[in-house]
Amino acid sequence: MLDAGTSPAYEGISSLPFYDEYDLSTVDVLLISHFHIDHAASLPYVLAKTNFKGRVFMTHPTKAIYKWLIQDSVRVGNVSSSAEQKIQLYTEADHLSTFPQIEAIDYYTTHTISSIRITPYPAGHVLGAAMFLIEIAGLKILFTGDYSREEDRHLISARAPENVKVDVLITESTYGVATHVPRVERENMLMKTITGILNRGGRALLPVFALGRAQELLLILDEYWGKHPEYQKVPIYYASNLARKCMVVYQTYISAMNDNIKRLFRERMAEAESTGEVSKAGPWDFRYIRSLKSLERFDDIGSCVMLASPGMMQSGVSRELLERWAPDQRNGVVITGYSVEGTMAKIIMTEPEFIPAIMTRGAATASRGKVPGQHDQVQIPRRCTVNEFAFAAHVDGAENREFVEEVNPSVVILVHGEKSQMTRFKSKLLGLNSKRKNPIKVFSPPNCEALRIPFKTEKLAKVVGKLAQITAPQPITVRPQDVSGDEEMKDVAPEEQTQPQLITGVLVQSDFKMSLMAPEDLREYAGLTTTQITCRQQMALPTAGVELIRWALEGTFGGIKIVTPDFAAEKKKEQDAHGNGAMEVADEEVGRTTVFEVMDCVRVECGGPQGKVVVEWEGNMVNDGIADAVVGVLLTVESSPAAVKRKFLLHEQSHRPPF
Repeated sequence: MLDAGTSPAYEGISSLPFYDEYDLSTVDVLLISHFHIDHAASLPYVLAKTNFKGRVFMTHPTKAIYKWLIQDSVRVGNVSSSAEQKIQLYTEADHLSTFPQIEAIDYYTTHTISSIRITPYPAGHVLGAAMFLIEIAGLKILFTGDYSREEDRHLISARAPENVKVDVLITESTYGVATHVPRVERENMLMKTITGILNRGGRALLPVFALGRAQELLLILDEYWGKHPEYQKVPIYYASNLARKCMVVYQTYISAMNDNIKRLFRERMAEAESTGEVSKAGPWDFRYIRSLKSLERFDDIGSCVMLASPGMMQSGVSRELLERWAPDQRNGVVITGYSVEGTMAKIIMTEPEFIPAIMTRGAATASRGKVPGQHDQVQIPRRCTVNEFAFAAHVDGAENREFVEEVNPSVVILVHGEKSQMTRFKSKLLGLNSKRKNPIKVFSPPNCEALRIPFKTEKLAKVVGKLAQITAPQPITVRPQDVSGDEEMKDVAPEEQTQPQLITGVLVQSDFKMSLMAPEDLREYAGLTTTQITCRQQMALPTAGVELIRWALEGTFGGIKIVTPDFAAEKKKEQDAHGNGAMEVADEEVGRTTVFEVMDCVRVECGGPQGKVVVEWEGNMVNDGIADAVVGVLLTVESSPAAVKRKFLLHEQSHRPPF
């Protein structure tokens, strides 16, 4: 199972994935690619409210940030706003009690769970974001999650796993075939827009996720303010309850970031040591940015730049400030991330005349109005400007296509995108098949539709134990006279007329890997024990002599072996074991008992007292069938003409008349 998020466009139960369509108890492994709400927010629900019994994996930075992010999400409002049904998905206690079940792993480390091998790689989306290489039964699947190949100020960009042949690529298609504006140009346009808002005396609102792209924007703003003293009197606020807690995580995992942030860390450490202020030497100790825990501490006077969460503006600080600042044409909203359909961030990009008021304080201070057909819902006029710049750390269409070509999978499955965007990108990939020797299959399945793709692969078995010590079998050259009657071999060249030698052993499959070994090596190499079952059946054939039984068995099975059993030795063992028994009986048995061996597996002991016959064999599927046939032959011996003749005995015949 890949990711467990909620939809930002919905609330309560409606925001969950279609968990009721599947039996989560059958899931062995759940992989979380990163900490964003749409990828991880329903994990506490899965662990606390469903029958999921598997193991959960994410990277160390993701786990650290996930704890605070979900805890804050529960406090802000994890409750449906529906008047008919208010359902809390999970409580803070559910989150904290299930948190220890999560296992943190490092990039480039391979782990095997229930025959599944997983290896995380950097995805470049946010701190700790991972792509997962999954191997099941030799089939290699690469799940990208949200990923970015763009070089930025603090993250390692995503790269394809080296020297790995990927069979299935599951990739995001957020931007479809759209192409991003070059990074430098985007940053210049962003800063030009923000400074334009400030120059006209307005306030710039940048709705962002509390963690992720916000940190990249903070680095951009702090660097720009440092180079432009004329704006250093204008405050930059980072409004998030998680700001201080999670920035500690960013300080902790500098080693998981790129060379740029490590260089900045070294430079600031050297500068701090010279001034004696080592406590403020980290690359995340901003010089021109202030943390704002709540709006109660915010004096809304004059121009400012405000980074506020959540990014979709469905509620929270960003929504409250939007409702407060929207009526003023001097103010501006700058959308820097991806916006989901149905959210306020997506709606406001259409520049509507009015926006609905849902935050109490925002609605109280705004100019109110009622829009016909809106069921008397309070509406706020929108006069602020709206701009959008793609800093969402998702690949664009060109980068995604290049990654597909670099990975070169057999199958591509598109996820995480609007239907129209996915369809366009799918058509683009299929259009490239005309240039390929091996065309790629591309799928974009709708929700809850099973996708079945057949794969063929070679199965190899490793020879271990005693079998590995013998010389590898070589093909045997077949002489022409040996194949004179074989029509299929007549047209084959003499050097090609070879037959392979066979090697026998037990084939053991574990974790989709097969090993061939001798039965006696099963305990050491496979942890298995062997048991031999001896089957014995006894019957009485008083009129069928030894020769008659032999004649019947040879008539059915061909030649049989006559075995002279060492009954004396066997009786001696029993005597030693039980402390009783007589050797005279053993000697007598040796003299009159005969044992036949049929097809080297079934022993028939006959000639005993009162026609006693014992059939004995080692129990297995083949031997059981042969033993049944032997018993069937023995049961027909007494009804044969020869057996009837042996039944004839002399007896007195009386000719006296009846009374």
